[in-house]
Amino acid sequence: MSSDYTPQRVVSLQPSATVILAAIGKLDRVVACTKYCEDVCPEIANYGATIVADSWTASTDQIVAARPDLVIAAVPYQEKAVTEILKSGARFLGLAPKTLADIYGDVAAIAGIVGALDRGKQVIREMQQTIDAVRQQTNGARRPRVFCEEWGKPLIASQPWVAELVAAAGGAFVGLPGKQTSPEAVLSENPDVVVAAWCGAGDRVPLEKIIRDRGWEEMRAAKEGRVYCIRDEVLNTPAPTLVHGLLALAAAMHPEDFPQPDGLRCISQTALSGKLLSQ
Repeated sequence: MSSDYTPQRVVSLQPSATVILAAIGKLDRVVACTKYCEDVCPEIANYGATIVADSWTASTDQIVAARPDLVIAAVPYQEKAVTEILKSGARFLGLAPKTLADIYGDVAAIAGIVGALDRGKQVIREMQQTIDAVRQQTNGARRPRVFCEEWGKPLIASQPWVAELVAAAGGAFVGLPGKQTSPEAVLSENPDVVVAAWCGAGDRVPLEKIIRDRGWEEMRAAKEGRVYCIRDEVLNTPAPTLVHGLLALAAAMHPEDFPQPDGLRCISQTALSGKLLSQ
């Protein structure tokens, strides 16, 4: 008689982990997660998971109350939060992805731990196939220069996996991924396309305001109306949902070849008033 020693009660302190568990068919193992998990994985509401503090503000008492046999968290987290997790006594998996390869590794690791390795391999393969298909479709096309930001104040460029997705979608990433920069430095690069995907902001980045406040009116992207907001959930969550962010990037860079998907919002310039207006 065999026993299942895989974790049955998982506390997910990071949306990416919740999305991965959903993709591999193990969302029913999640007994507690964060409010941000609900934003990117709304189906978690059907499983009665308790809402707890995230990787940044983890609470020992909340974790213990959920009686988990596995806690999953990810960077960024504070040292104090890690201490809170460890004090719970539960098995702890800490993730720190930077690249697409790291994300594939996280999918494989979580799938292996919960006994869904084959499904994990399939999810990775499907992600890679979608990325390769978009890369093939944009092969040979003009490669616009793209600045992507994950935060506005201070101004921080998007993570390395976003730079990889920009390249796959037929663009050239401007600046250093994951690093702080300045409005002046970005303006000096004069990118063709600007993409704002602020952490926690959903699709609510004030495109008109950031162009005006940063003095970017003469930037090529602004003059040509190629300033976009992509939903935080599909570009900043290192999980299988990144394929939606990829398709949004491709539509922003090559609108003639890719339909505009949900989660992509453009700013346009009216000839009569000269004012930038969000569509």
